[in-house]
Amino acid sequence: MQPGESPLPLEIVETGEDLCYRIALAMYLEVERNNDAGAETVLILPVGPVYQYRRFVWLCAERPIDLSRLHCFFMDEYLEEDGRLLDPGNPLSFRGFVRRELVEPMPAAAGLRPVQVLFPDPKDPGGYDRRLAELGGAGICFVGVGINGHLAFNEPPREGEPVSTEAFRSLGTRVVSLSRETITINSNTALGGAYDRVPAQAVSIGMRQILASRQVVVCLNRPWQRAVVRRLLYGPVSSAFPASMLRDHPNARLILTREVAAPPQFQLG
Repeated sequence: MQPGESPLPLEIVETGEDLCYRIALAMYLEVERNNDAGAETVLILPVGPVYQYRRFVWLCAERPIDLSRLHCFFMDEYLEEDGRLLDPGNPLSFRGFVRRELVEPMPAAAGLRPVQVLFPDPKDPGGYDRRLAELGGAGICFVGVGINGHLAFNEPPREGEPVSTEAFRSLGTRVVSLSRETITINSNTALGGAYDRVPAQAVSIGMRQILASRQVVVCLNRPWQRAVVRRLLYGPVSSAFPASMLRDHPNARLILTREVAAPPQFQLG
């Protein structure tokens, strides 16, 4: 895959580490630009990719910057069986990860307060959307893509589920049930294949909030995303593969590793 062949702008980097530095630098430059303009910086952020935040912390330490007007809207969080947010001490908790990787190690002089780091609340998912709207929406949404094309945990409609593509675009933040594909691939990524330990539910930002972002940066660093990125770029635009909807976004671009850009290899392993 070459950049000139793509219907969306894309940048190919050598490694996952390079990709994480690109994300961290893009975050830093967005804050710097908005600070210079006296504006708030509003970002929608994923936990996956994951290691861009320690690089962002390093940048903020090496080149001190004021983060007091930064608002980080993290996309999603797993839920317990009873619908409560996963405890931050659980190794699968996105909130716990962000606290350890971003909030706690950030230099105090940067002025990043815990209240500036938001996650959707299963008890009041609309509150997350209202706060994002009050701030004028996201300047940049950084997002990964699931094996079934989900963005955040916006899973494709199940077979027979009456959700049109247009209705799917309008979905807001809500509690969702995770698909078998998502549970399986996430268990491979985080739990060595222990799919029975992956929570079956999560609370997730909606497609409406993602697609309303003024810029969307798609980040692809997993080897299995070789097929995913090709379906995103060249498959039908449909809720059957939600990431395909980014082809209709006026300012979406991709950053992917060279491994993901390589053609899929169809062979017995």
